Amino acid sequence: MLNATSVPVYLVAAWLLAGCFNNTLQQKNQQQLEHQQAELKELKQQVEALESQRPAYSPAPSSSGSCDPNIMREATLKGGALFAASDFSQDALTACPNNARANLNLARTYEAVGDRAEAVAHYRLAANAGGTEIDPEAVRDARSALNRLGG
Repeated sequence: MLNATSVPVYLVAAWLLAGCFNNTLQQKNQQQLEHQQAELKELKQQVEALESQRPAYSPAPSSSGSCDPNIMREATLKGGALFAASDFSQDALTACPNNARANLNLARTYEAVGDRAEAVAHYRLAANAGGTEIDPEAVRDARSALNRLGG
């Protein structure tokens, strides 16, 4: 049975334990916060490192009417996969203005966004491509698209 003097003793003990427990929780939370801040700092450094490793990329052609196949290939890989990467397709076309694949990718981009007139114009350029930059598969795909679109 509890007497009148033991109740305040128990209350004081409970209050002290609660204070210690609260202090322990605060320390654990502080440690967790510091750990997460360190992880964020590390992730930021990794992102900065990856961004600094990005290769220089210039879509400008090396001379009038010439084709830089490396730029065209890189832009085609980036733009051709999803068809809707108009910036990359336009870069490929800037690098290689008479290239069937570059015109085909840009035509697909225009078609994907609903611009039929531009799509047909670039499908025609791809279908009629010739010379050293001919890509028989791209020409065939462009002609097929023109048949499908009635262009």
